[in-house]
Amino acid sequence: MAAATGDPRPARSRARLLDAATALLREGGPGAVTVDAVTRSANVARATLYRHFPSANDLVAAAFMRLIPPPPMPPERGSLRDRLIAIEVEWAESIAEAPTTLTAMAWLSLGPDIAAVPNAGSGSREVLSLRERIAEQYSAPFDALFAGPQAAAELGPVDRTMAFALLIGPLAFGRISTLADFDYRAVAIAAVDGFLATFARDR
Repeated sequence: MAAATGDPRPARSRARLLDAATALLREGGPGAVTVDAVTRSANVARATLYRHFPSANDLVAAAFMRLIPPPPMPPERGSLRDRLIAIEVEWAESIAEAPTTLTAMAWLSLGPDIAAVPNAGSGSREVLSLRERIAEQYSAPFDALFAGPQAAAELGPVDRTMAFALLIGPLAFGRISTLADFDYRAVAIAAVDGFLATFARDR
């Protein structure tokens, strides 16, 4: 007699829905991830979709979670400036070439019905998880440096909100500005130098 292992069909249905949503998101952006398009592509009934994802927003958020790359962590060696520049340059390349995280942020900020999401309870777990993932995405590499002995020796108290605005803001501007001659690497280095000048211990 076979051992009871549970019904694998719900997991397969969820995987098919996510595969379809992710492909649509990659090809057409958040607007392409509709309930009709996903269920048609996955060959799954609408009722099945809603058993796994209480809303279309949750489905889009889950698809974004699949596409967001891991954060660039700082190298083990080098000066504080060199290690910060290494992070910034990796972020710059990611934002310039595959701005999935920025797209997710824009969707969270401007998407339909997003204003109601924080109070939507458990039905919005995927969206809330995406918010947390993006926050961790941006903060993890810098927090790793700010908690280390180099930062303690060279920096005064760091306001994290201002730090992220100084370090990530210029790179995000480059992407949304659509300037053809925007030099991401040069801006990344300037952003690091501006941050270090702002928070230097002997400032």
